[in-house]
Amino acid sequence: MTPNVAAAKAALSHLELDDNPVSIRAKSRDFFWYSPVLKPRMDHLLGDFVVAPRNEAEVIEVLKVCYAHDVPVTTRGAGTGNYGQAMPMAGGCILHMKNMAAVKSVFPGRVIVEPGCLLKDVDAACKADSGQELRMFSSTWATATIGGFVAGGSGGVGSCTWGSLRDLGNIIRLRVVTMEEEPRILEFRGEELARVSHAYGTNGIITELEMPLAPAYDWVGLFVAFEDFDAALGYTEDLANQDGILIKIASLYEAPCAHSYFQRVAPYVTEKTHLVGIMVAPQSMDGFETFTARRPAAKVIYQSGANDWARDPGPVFEYGWNHTTLRALKVDPSITYLQVRYGYPTHAEKVRTMREALSPEVLQHLEVIRENGKVMFAGLSLVKFTTEERLDEIVRLHEEAGCMIFNPHRFTLEEGGRQTVDDRQLNFKREADPKGLLNPGKMIAWDDPNWGFERIYSYPGMKAAE
Repeated sequence: MTPNVAAAKAALSHLELDDNPVSIRAKSRDFFWYSPVLKPRMDHLLGDFVVAPRNEAEVIEVLKVCYAHDVPVTTRGAGTGNYGQAMPMAGGCILHMKNMAAVKSVFPGRVIVEPGCLLKDVDAACKADSGQELRMFSSTWATATIGGFVAGGSGGVGSCTWGSLRDLGNIIRLRVVTMEEEPRILEFRGEELARVSHAYGTNGIITELEMPLAPAYDWVGLFVAFEDFDAALGYTEDLANQDGILIKIASLYEAPCAHSYFQRVAPYVTEKTHLVGIMVAPQSMDGFETFTARRPAAKVIYQSGANDWARDPGPVFEYGWNHTTLRALKVDPSITYLQVRYGYPTHAEKVRTMREALSPEVLQHLEVIRENGKVMFAGLSLVKFTTEERLDEIVRLHEEAGCMIFNPHRFTLEEGGRQTVDDRQLNFKREADPKGLLNPGKMIAWDDPNWGFERIYSYPGMKAAE
């Protein structure tokens, strides 16, 4: 197929269309540059024009026109994803969802919202309406969209209580538009949600979401310092297992992360301080204080609303998840990261094994998550990058130790996940995107079913690593 970009632009010129080269570049990019592997390969990728639909009818019009003219479409929210999910591999149309940002309805325990709504705005509307909030959100809560979170995220702040985004009950319903000659509107629930959640917009455009809510609290942010890593590890896991203490996040940062990379925290810690960041519901503070007092190794050095620090550190969750990587990158551009799943019941043992083998080249940053009711750890380890070969070796060492890697230095669905084909997503793409125009290059099984995973997938138009 040869895309007719000019014809598509002309047919869509009555919509909010942007073909300014400067803004096209800005709206063609996400946070792929977190990865020194992806940066040289993706830095040049651009769309040809941007369209910002105001409603579902305009989404359908864009998809119908682009289908007729063989123009690829890459859907875009706020661009806070880290793996190149929203990078236009084959140019074409950037479908920017900024104008579809309404919170439509708030009910007890659930909200109906458009995909372009910022996470913080969803929470603000739900809190104002009925004192509720989203169960979980990314650490980019202030800037990320709800549609981008569901299409590209896997969990985040709140996963210590509610599990992963794709766990049953954490998405209620998705409304999706297909990219066919005559686009269809489909609604997915239950088993069908896995077709399009965390699919990078490769097989349908989400135009409405129904998400579960929980009571909103004025969460208390805390930093707890330790001199011993094992003591910090045990404390974090044991706290998350306290059924009566409600928490929103529990993060562990191996020394010297806090001293080296957390600029507002650094004056209150040393290079040997292992730090735990926590958010506790106000009604659970008595329980938290009692729990912590039983552990003499733990020292609370910060509590939101009750500290005398010269500069307030801001929300504790903005030190966790991938904000940790961002803070480290601002200090040391050679830092990158890996995403590791330390599975129950050997999660703590695996953490210790990898720390002994790789620290300080790889520093442990752990996030408590819950899976099937069991507390375990997600690692967003900070890696001192030297070469791609060494990074691949570090990945291999983790896998040989029984740790699952979700590789953030790969841009495809399969390579960034379990290195297997998700037949539910592939089969739905065949049905909903017969020309393969939605976010091309991100689903290997569509392009090359026989691809092996021994090297990074190559897509036409990508540069070789420099």
